[in-house]
Amino acid sequence: MTINKNSEGSNLTISIEGRLDTTTAPELENELKTALDDVTELTFDLEKLDYISSAGLRVLLSAQKTMNQKGSMKIKNVKDEIMEIFEVTGFVDILTIE
Repeated sequence: MTINKNSEGSNLTISIEGRLDTTTAPELENELKTALDDVTELTFDLEKLDYISSAGLRVLLSAQKTMNQKGSMKIKNVKDEIMEIFEVTGFVDILTIE
């Protein structure tokens, strides 16, 4: 998995490439712990995300809970395969997906 961060003021965009699973989710979780300090708008760009497991979903849910306190979070460029996982798990009702 590759994580790319692009920060503009209080806006942060995180692009994830590859697989977000049990092995890689802790890496994203650690990145978010320090990256969200001054962020009020968080965007996840999942254009190059090939797979997400329950561990990856947990990290996104945790980020959503954090951002509910500080501002907003959205997810964009979701592939059909990932969107299907969001739909089956009910995450489409929790996350803001563009």
